[in-house]
Amino acid sequence: MGAIVRFRGYGDVEVPVGSSILEAATRAHFPEGSACGGVCACSTCHIYVVRGAELLSEQEDEEADILDKAFDVRAASRLGCQARIVKEGIVEVEITRESLDAYENEHPAERGKYTKNAASAR
Repeated sequence: MGAIVRFRGYGDVEVPVGSSILEAATRAHFPEGSACGGVCACSTCHIYVVRGAELLSEQEDEEADILDKAFDVRAASRLGCQARIVKEGIVEVEITRESLDAYENEHPAERGKYTKNAASAR
């Protein structure tokens, strides 16, 4: 069995326990940034955990340090590369504007596809 990660506005993906939120987004082709390749060296995979935070690994100091450099950090902020699913269930997340911008910069053919939608949804 695995866990379901629900990406608000994009859909659901089932992944094995032990997967990161970033790995789930990549598996489903959802627009979560990963400029550093998922090694906790940037904040482009910044997400908000809306539901199911108790199913995720604890935030470690290195992640907290990187989040200090992120935009619009909230109590529910996590780095998708560091937030690992440790229990079965449903985790619901929202991809931040910062992450959408980074994704589009990493995928020029998709530039404006997600940030334009995010801006019109506000």
